[in-house]
Amino acid sequence: MTDSVVARRYANALFALGKQAGAKELEQYGASLAQLDRLLAGSPDLDKVFKSPVVSLAEKRKVVAKLLKKIAADKVMTNFCLLLADKGRLPCLRDIATYYGTLLDTEKGVIRGRLVTAVSLDAKKQGQLKSMLEKKAGKSIELAFDVDKSILGGVVLKVGDRVLDASLRAQLAILRDTIKRGE
Repeated sequence: MTDSVVARRYANALFALGKQAGAKELEQYGASLAQLDRLLAGSPDLDKVFKSPVVSLAEKRKVVAKLLKKIAADKVMTNFCLLLADKGRLPCLRDIATYYGTLLDTEKGVIRGRLVTAVSLDAKKQGQLKSMLEKKAGKSIELAFDVDKSILGGVVLKVGDRVLDASLRAQLAILRDTIKRGE
């Protein structure tokens, strides 16, 4: 099995448990996984410990237990992570967290995206753009805003696997290609 298939299966299993338990638990599991993901992202050495065949299962369980205590995880999340340790699936933890977040967003009807502009936008303009996009999509949108001066102007919107490139750089590239073809 590949890691992504494994991650999806474990995320789906935890998500199913969360749905049975209720909306509060569903959110809580997502929050705990997100916290663990941030901890692993902030500490590459910790990620290496989980992937290392040299580190014993008992040591990995101790590390996981300390992490779970640090984030004040509930019993279900603790058992879930210890099961991952027992099955040798701790290296998939970050992928599980990512996929669980996707499942949770789908359940809540939330779309995540990233809007890149050439200049920084103030909070008012960001709010206007977000509300306009939510109106068009008909769903709630979690939008991250980034600045990339290389796009020269306009915007690049990335939502899921779709990209809308309305940047000046892209427009100039299209114009250049058109001139090269002699149209």
